Amino acid sequence: MLVDELKRSVIASLKQGSTRRVETLRFLLAAVQYTAIAKYGSDADTKLTDQDVLDSIKKQAKAHRESISAFQKAGREKLVTKEQEELAILEEYLPKQLSDKEIETLLAPLITSEKKDLPAGRQDFGKLMGQAMTAVKGQADGGRVSAILKQMLSSS
Repeated sequence: MLVDELKRSVIASLKQGSTRRVETLRFLLAAVQYTAIAKYGSDADTKLTDQDVLDSIKKQAKAHRESISAFQKAGREKLVTKEQEELAILEEYLPKQLSDKEIETLLAPLITSEKKDLPAGRQDFGKLMGQAMTAVKGQADGGRVSAILKQMLSSS
């Protein structure tokens, strides 16, 4: 299970003396535990799934991306570097992300089928976005998928 892998990584990182990695993984484990308790209550330890852990990792990664953006705007380069290092650690545990080209390849059939169903220029973006997120199966950030989908719709 993924939570066990995270715990083993914390122990290995402690032995290696990798402070940043230990701090990042401990913070992640705390977030996973908090989410599990909120979702399952007293059965958190037995009902926790890998998907729950992945959801927590994605949430933490998103927070780090937002922090990086904010710190860059404020000119806080030390904090940008710290957040980027922590994000890199979290991304090790996420599924491989799709490239923009791969996303476009997955979305092309959805757009084609949507155009057949509706008159010209009348796409239901919400419906398409739902189908798109199902197609990428968590292998791409929703913001990226949305931007690519909008770009494909406007260029077609």
